[in-house]
Amino acid sequence: MSNLRPALVLLVLFTALTGLVYPFAVTGVGQLVFPAQANGSLIVQDGRVVGSDLIGQAFTADRYLWPRPSATSAPDPADPTKTVDAPYNAAASTGSNLGPTSRKLADRLTASSDAWRNAGLAQPIPGDAVTTSGSGLDPHISPAFALAQAPRIAAARNLSEGQIRHVIEAAIEGRTFGIIGEPRVNVLRVNQALDRLDSQTGRDVS
Repeated sequence: MSNLRPALVLLVLFTALTGLVYPFAVTGVGQLVFPAQANGSLIVQDGRVVGSDLIGQAFTADRYLWPRPSATSAPDPADPTKTVDAPYNAAASTGSNLGPTSRKLADRLTASSDAWRNAGLAQPIPGDAVTTSGSGLDPHISPAFALAQAPRIAAARNLSEGQIRHVIEAAIEGRTFGIIGEPRVNVLRVNQALDRLDSQTGRDVS
């Protein structure tokens, strides 16, 4: 018992410290200092959650900024043993894991490039317009990709290209701490701003 008692006391003590005290302390500090980030960086509009600053969405309408392709998937409803493409599925974050000799990768790049050309967008094609991110959930695109879409969005919303470019340029985020990463644009934030612009001009944004 002289050896067992200290072991049990230490077990209970460290279980309490690492399993209860530390998690509650970290959660409390997070909620106090960074409440928005601790709760998922949620984006709320008109009293309801419409997304997160951290997870992209698969916008496809011409009136909206398009995100980069996503390689995430979901179980096939017809056959649970298989998967189907499900862009920006947050429950299955992943890259494509396709190598340079992959036919599937080549076909997807060709399809993305054809979609870009068919939309009448400027050349050359930005890299992130046809490639997926490592997570498949990247909410950002490059300023070049965003600005190249301005003519399409302007035509769909019957606005001037200058108005669309102004909204995009105002949303460009710089490098983190001025040195980390690249300038970027949050797709959902820009699309919200585009809808607000339509509201200000009395247009229907439904």
